[in-house]
Amino acid sequence: PCLTGERGSGTVFFSGCALKCVFCQNMVLQKGELGQYVTPAELAAAMLSMEKSGAHNINLVTPTPHVEGLLEALALARQAGLHIPVVYNTNAYMERDTVRRLSEYVDIWLPDLKQLSKAFSAAADYFETAIAAITEMYAYSGPLRLDDNGLAKAGVLIRHLVLPGCIYDTRKILSVIWEHFGADAPVSLMCQYTPREDLKVPLNRRLTRREYENAVDHAIALGMTNVFIQKAESATFDYTPEFSDHIEIPQEL
Repeated sequence: PCLTGERGSGTVFFSGCALKCVFCQNMVLQKGELGQYVTPAELAAAMLSMEKSGAHNINLVTPTPHVEGLLEALALARQAGLHIPVVYNTNAYMERDTVRRLSEYVDIWLPDLKQLSKAFSAAADYFETAIAAITEMYAYSGPLRLDDNGLAKAGVLIRHLVLPGCIYDTRKILSVIWEHFGADAPVSLMCQYTPREDLKVPLNRRLTRREYENAVDHAIALGMTNVFIQKAESATFDYTPEFSDHIEIPQEL
């Protein structure tokens, strides 16, 4: 809610992802099967167009594989007057130096901290890499901060998607967040996992209410004080966008 507000978040989805999580909700984008090429200037123009339309922020989803062009686009957009916050919506599988380079332009960091990376993704070193990257984000921006209207303006909000049959790992991850970033670290604890038909046990079913409540109870037991929680009705493909093969990109800044 602190990102979408009343007018929405100006979201840009990037195609292609190195992590290759088997449970990805946007598989067509992960595989690079959808999308169109744009220049940095065109991307900057799209950001400015979304700001003009009333978006509360610019929300860049899984952009790290395209970071070189993105840095150029962000510089152009800022030079042309973009002033709303930029959200870096990431799986956190990135180098600390990449965080440093982006810190000039990114206001809000929205990193995932995933579980069972060795079993469910293509990156055996995911967890260590992600913790290092999130630590760097905290060093530059600190925890998430809201404005007087309850909208995010700067800082880090860590997200964790609770998976079915994996509650033990969720508890470990919450403990790691508590140890590294403190009891008041802003966390989004998500129950929106929606299984695809091709997945195997335990990912072939929805999360149970009891599993999610177990995760919330563990956060409370740790003394965590700043946790966003979801209702069970969030677990539906209704919240997964229907991506188009083509969108109109503004041609001028």
